[in-house]
Amino acid sequence: MTPLSEAAALESIEVLGFVGAAGTGKSQRASQVARQNGIDFVIDDGLIVSKGQIMAGRSAKSEKNLVRAIRRALFQYDSHRREVLDFLRSHAPCRVMVIATSDQMLHKIAAKLGLNEPAQIIQITEVASEEDINNAIKERREKKQHVIPVSRTQIQRNFAGKLVSQIKDLFKGKERQDESRTVVKPPFSFDGAVTIDEEAIIEMTKRLLVIGEHVKRVRNLDLIPDGDNLNVELTIDIHLGDKNVLYLARLLQKKITLGLTFFTGIEVSKVDIHINEVSI
Repeated sequence: MTPLSEAAALESIEVLGFVGAAGTGKSQRASQVARQNGIDFVIDDGLIVSKGQIMAGRSAKSEKNLVRAIRRALFQYDSHRREVLDFLRSHAPCRVMVIATSDQMLHKIAAKLGLNEPAQIIQITEVASEEDINNAIKERREKKQHVIPVSRTQIQRNFAGKLVSQIKDLFKGKERQDESRTVVKPPFSFDGAVTIDEEAIIEMTKRLLVIGEHVKRVRNLDLIPDGDNLNVELTIDIHLGDKNVLYLARLLQKKITLGLTFFTGIEVSKVDIHINEVSI
């Protein structure tokens, strides 16, 4: 049998989403939801997991700070994303469940991996009572602990934080294997909002612009909120060299969009470039 191309393989993968705010108990219920929906693999915080085993990837909870953890969870590191894509391609067709803290994050992960849009989105409120969710949130806030749906031995090899305990799920029936969930304490907290000062984003954008030889001066730079995203409007002087104006403008748009998204986690909707002066 001829192996499927990557595009054909990814097209053959059915995607489901499992969504709930941080700390509401998604990872604790992931195995149960996966079984009930005939899921082959679960994507959770940068890992591909199956029946309590890490199949590919690296946990975002292994990172030393929150910014790197966000990038890891969104598969923004090329080698990490490639490892996961190679695994999915080799196991297609299959059913995959993506765990996310919001619908927006779910769609970002699917798009980054080139997966189909989710055929179904299951909310944590559909599988856990209000009391269960509130207890999970309280436990998270008080103890700063997280559940990862894999065995303790695998976490010891892949996790940089503190191991706390292990939970065993025992199920009857020959077709159901015992599964482990490990409770860990990451090197940082996922809880709370992350705020990046506007001046920091402006300076970061200017730095991205002046890398290289074409932007001679940044005359004006404005950041315009667009819901959860950001629009950038700027006026610059450029040196053409052997390039044309349209090529340089598109290159700078791409550099700003990818750079800000990678370093801050903020999605850039639009970059408007006004060219004030051109030197040859």
